Amino acid sequence: MSVINDIGPKLAAVGYIADEPLSVALQLTVDLARPLLLEGEAGVGKTETAKALAKVLDTRLIRLQCYEGLDATSTIYEWNYQKQLLAIRAREHDRLSSSAIEKQIFSEDFLLRRPLLEAISQEKSPVLLIDEIDRADEEFEAYLLELLSDFQVTIPELGTIEATSRPYVILTSNGTRELSDALRRRCLYSYVEFPDHQREYDIVRARLPDLEANLASEIVGFVQNLRKEDLEKKPGIAETLDWAAALVGMEVHSLLDDPDKVTSSMICLLKTESDLKSAPRELVSRLAGKAA
Repeated sequence: MSVINDIGPKLAAVGYIADEPLSVALQLTVDLARPLLLEGEAGVGKTETAKALAKVLDTRLIRLQCYEGLDATSTIYEWNYQKQLLAIRAREHDRLSSSAIEKQIFSEDFLLRRPLLEAISQEKSPVLLIDEIDRADEEFEAYLLELLSDFQVTIPELGTIEATSRPYVILTSNGTRELSDALRRRCLYSYVEFPDHQREYDIVRARLPDLEANLASEIVGFVQNLRKEDLEKKPGIAETLDWAAALVGMEVHSLLDDPDKVTSSMICLLKTESDLKSAPRELVSRLAGKAA
């Protein structure tokens, strides 16, 4: 039985405006307890999806940020070697055998739980965000398949630890490398696009309720057109929100009011030198005029 019904309005209530395909994908993730793979360009809000789901479910968000060279050990557990060493020194005068000492220090009291083990050890099912899985090596991806299938891990000194509760798993990918068919088969799937004008406007108004409606519409129209330019990195939703907040702080009430202020604020939207150089005052004025 689902722990929540009609997830779309509940996402909106926590400030996340999802389109229908994504809402359906999240609902099925909850109903079927299946991992969800979200693909899409950087900045479309994939990470925010997991954060919003955790808020809706009123549960903990556990995040594993992937990177090249990530290995299974650093994502599951490590032993607290300093605490073990202190315990060994404290027991030197207890005349315990080495096997007895070893049994004591290789216990859960000395275990450092990393994200994957932490996620399956919660009393209440958390949301486990495996962020940018495409940045991890294929070897780690292959290991992850076992966890997603059985939701248990084996620690040589302790044995197999089964999940206390099964986490809701969200994986994100920016498409920097192709993921394996085996991983895709284990997941539900949704491709997250940049929002259209109306949805991005709704997002901005939800996150910045005091923003003037006309300015919000201009900001969204500007960003929507800016993404059509030849840029290295298109501004994401987070950049739109940052820019909107910056314009409010600069007391801009319309993008046509002060072209110099608007141009100087482009550092909120564009994050590379070449992109900033490709957006001179003339381009900013033109896009502002189209958005007004």
